[in-house]
Amino acid sequence: MKLWSGRFSKDTDKLVNEFNASIDFDSRLYREDILGSIAHASMLGIQGIIEPFEALKITKSLEEILEDIEAGNIQFSKDNEDIHMNIESILTLRIGETGKRLHTARSRNDQVALDFRMYVIKELGEVRLLILDLIDVLCTISKENINTIMPGYTHLQRAQPITFAHHLMAYVSMLKRDVTRIEDALVRIDEMPLGSGALATTTYPIDRQSVAKKLGFSKITENSLDSVSDRDFALEALFCLSAIMMHLSRFSEEIILWCSWEFRFIELSDSYTTGSSIMPQKKNPDVAELVRGKTGRVYGSLITLLTLMKGLPLAYNKDMQEDKEPVFDAFDTVKASLPVFTAMLSTMSVKSENMRSAAAGGFINATDCADYLVKKGLPFREAYTIVGRLVSQCITNDKTLENLSIDEYKAVSPVFDTDVYDYISLETCLANRKVPGGPAPESVLIQINSAKDFIKERKIK
Repeated sequence: MKLWSGRFSKDTDKLVNEFNASIDFDSRLYREDILGSIAHASMLGIQGIIEPFEALKITKSLEEILEDIEAGNIQFSKDNEDIHMNIESILTLRIGETGKRLHTARSRNDQVALDFRMYVIKELGEVRLLILDLIDVLCTISKENINTIMPGYTHLQRAQPITFAHHLMAYVSMLKRDVTRIEDALVRIDEMPLGSGALATTTYPIDRQSVAKKLGFSKITENSLDSVSDRDFALEALFCLSAIMMHLSRFSEEIILWCSWEFRFIELSDSYTTGSSIMPQKKNPDVAELVRGKTGRVYGSLITLLTLMKGLPLAYNKDMQEDKEPVFDAFDTVKASLPVFTAMLSTMSVKSENMRSAAAGGFINATDCADYLVKKGLPFREAYTIVGRLVSQCITNDKTLENLSIDEYKAVSPVFDTDVYDYISLETCLANRKVPGGPAPESVLIQINSAKDFIKERKIK
């Protein structure tokens, strides 16, 4: 018999039962559901809403049920629809009438809002730690490559000289934002909805603040209608996950390019690549490609929930049962992607000679050549035009700025002198870019140390 069967004179059709049940996916909320129920039962006993001995009996049995679930000794039933009704049914089966008192002063609406919120908080915390691990690996690789010169790109065209460390630290900046975005979201999610009832609270003298404190929340939600119908916390979590995957996807795109024979800037470990069924020479960057592909899956979860919520009147609607699967899938995807991505990077080899060779072509020191003229007194626009003519001349004659003769330089502008060669060397170009945030080794070292402090502060907490 269903827990809500009193109103009905007919059994639920089997097709409806199958269609309506969510236990196949919301069973993963069992821990949150039990912890929430323990806090609720304890409060009911303290407030005198149920007898203290009943509250103790309920909480003890719930703790045993939690142990049995984690030991794999409990099978959930679709007849009980969801995780909430399954646990309550198991409880009642074990302790009889006392178990039926647990649901006093609450609804499945505020119960699921609590469970889902607690789950999102837990999962975001785990994702945050995985991002910190990735940042740590990137800092280590960056420190090893602080002098590894490579071309920086705009429009995928060689633009200006940077270092591999500088390039990697750009991703660290993105990932640090992902961490702080999660931290910001957790502040807003830190509200306890239990006690809101189905939509209009309850007539019982409950103590919501004590339940919030027991469950680790700093405050309670302010409006009962919003409490049971709000899924902003899940949407915000999905946006955080989408941003993370977007950053990993951009990084994956570059890894895929860098390990191609056209670039050969890096080589991925055999352990994190695959081969071809017919081409024996192939070494495919499947991890990076899968991360890039799975990004669309996480975006899809965000769009799914946004679309689900956009037309719902207050308060709870059964549509909201569809909120969990996209969130579960997105967390699973991100938590699978981050560790393997981190491991792939930690085992890759850096081809510094190939990076240096690529940086030597493409006239990526042209801006520095113009700056040289500016520091000799020419306006930047005039210097820009002069260097543009030099580049055109180099292309025509298959030369670089470094191997033009001083006579060729002076033929375009008498301001040039032999010190131009030192000024436009790649090492000088980098060393001169010591503006905070720039690619000079000393500037990149500051970025690395800042990121290390960022990790340390968070892992101490």
